[in-house]
Parts: sequence; structure tokens; C-alpha cells
Amino acid sequence: MAQQVLVTGVGGFIANHLTFQLLQKGYKVRGTLRSLNKAELVKKTLTDAGADTSELTFAAADLTDDKGWESAARGCAGVFHVASPMPFEQPHERMALVPAARDGAIRVLRASANAERIVMTSSVAAMMYRSGRPDVMPVNEEDWTDPEWRRISPYVVSKTLAEKSAWNEATAGGFKHRLTTVNPGLVMGPALDDDLGASIELIRQMVKGAFPAAPPVSYPVVDVRDVAALHIKAFETPAAGGRRLIAAADTMSILDIANVMREAAPELSKKTPTRELPAFMVRLLSVLDRRIAAVSADLGAIPQADTAYVRALVGIEFRTGREAVAAAIRSLDKIKAL
Repeated sequence: MAQQVLVTGVGGFIANHLTFQLLQKGYKVRGTLRSLNKAELVKKTLTDAGADTSELTFAAADLTDDKGWESAARGCAGVFHVASPMPFEQPHERMALVPAARDGAIRVLRASANAERIVMTSSVAAMMYRSGRPDVMPVNEEDWTDPEWRRISPYVVSKTLAEKSAWNEATAGGFKHRLTTVNPGLVMGPALDDDLGASIELIRQMVKGAFPAAPPVSYPVVDVRDVAALHIKAFETPAAGGRRLIAAADTMSILDIANVMREAAPELSKKTPTRELPAFMVRLLSVLDRRIAAVSADLGAIPQADTAYVRALVGIEFRTGREAVAAAIRSLDKIKAL
């Protein structure tokens, strides 16, 4: 008999791919949406991608409200908590995203405490920010971002506090061994519809010429299809319980990403940056531009994510960052999102 699982924020970039793969593997999926008005659009997106959506149902639940979560999680063997706020342009208030991210995670975990397994989408952002970092910075499972470090963005604050709160909740509730977090890097790969994550929005903005020069920053990059697959492997692998699984392939600079875009789709990439801004210029411009301010904490450190333990634990291989970026820009052209 097919297992029933829950996917929160089912219309999002990662959640779409996760739901697609779960349906392909024969799971029954219940997806949460803030409003059920979007249900038919989600169903159409997945059907157009080739999924059989006959085993897909929906439940209304909002991360900022207790209502709906207990009934949404009822009867689910697995809960995939993917929903979290990730705006492309950061809010001014440092704690603005915390209520939805942190309190939402606690709501989902409390409603899901009886599930066999809970897999939560976190981020390497919850691992790689603190003062005194080396120029080349290893990122490991044990690493935590310092949420008090003043240089980090509201998004980084929210992801760090949300994951810390999730582990605290699971420990206090006695189900830490049934919780796994997946910590992706910059998530690229093909978009299934125009509800783009902030990572793919970066590609779209570069196509539009929003960045005449690239800030000199680098990130571990991962394909969304591998992020989705890792969520499922985390659910299906008992030994993954209680672990933080980094999802990453290559580390790429913004300029590296722009170069791959030009190679993969030269006709779409005429406005992508061909040079880097000096770091001091980024610091000056960050005072005026919230998008640039969001990356100022990334200056001066090149993160190198350790995923050897993830590959050994669950048997996954990650696509290259180049493949993920190329797939991203080609998909935006296909879905007419440029």
C-alpha cells in the first residue's frame, strides 16, 4: 500500500520537484498551500511535467497560523517541511522573516511528531556565516552560522534560527532521531513554472542585465533535482535520522555562473556580467542596494562544502554546478519566464 506523505509549500521551486519525484515513486502526496485557490495550478504544473497527479491532494495551512497543520499531517508516514520565506530582495528588518520560518517550523514539527520521519529543508546558509572565517572555508555538518553576526541577511538569520529551533523542538519532544535536515547550497536546475525560487530569480535578473558586473562572491551550487532526490533518500534511509545533510556540488562564483549561462544559451545571455566588481565597491553599493547588501557577508570567503559523508550515507551523486546552471537558464526560456 502506498505511503501517505506531506509536503509543505507544495507550489514552490524545490517542493514542485520533490512532489514530482514522490509521485513518480508511487507515494501518495498531500501538499499544503496557504490558499487552495492555487491547487489547480500546482496540479497542472506537475501534470505538464509528466506526473500522474491522481494521488495528489491538498490542505490549507499557513506557517504563521496554527490552524490546519494537525489535520494536514494526520496519517502521514513522512513529513517534508519545505516551505520557508526566501525573498529575492531582503527586507530591512533583520528579524522580519523569522516568525514564518522559525515559528512555522515549530508548528509543522509539533503537528508531525508522530510521523515515522520528518525531513526539513534548511540551507548551507545556516552553516557558513560567522566572524573570523578563513579565505577558503570548509563547510561541514557540525558547522553553524552565528545568528548574531551583524553582517548576515534577514534570510540567513531566519534559516539559522528555524533550523536551531527545529532541532531543539525535536530533542525536547524525544523525536530527534526521526528528524533530518537537508541543507542545500545555491539551488539551480530546471524551473517547472514561473513560481521561481530566489536562486533562479538570480539567473533571470542577470539575463535582464540587472548586474552590469558580478559581485566577487561564491557559493556551493546544487541542482534542484538532486535536492529533491536527497529529501526522499533521507526519508527512506533510517541512518539519516538525526543528521544534517549538505546538498552541494561545485562551488561557483557569480561570474562563473554568468559564464556558464553564456555558453549554454548565448542568445539569452548578452546582458550577463563579464567582469567582477572590486570588493570595496560592493561594500559601498550595499548601502544603496538591498540586493547587494544581501551578499556583502559573502565577501572574502570561498565556501567548500563537504558532501562525502552524504554520498556515503544515502548513495547519492550530485550533478555538476555547470549542468544545474545550464538547465536553469534553458528552463526559463522554455516556460517563458524571461
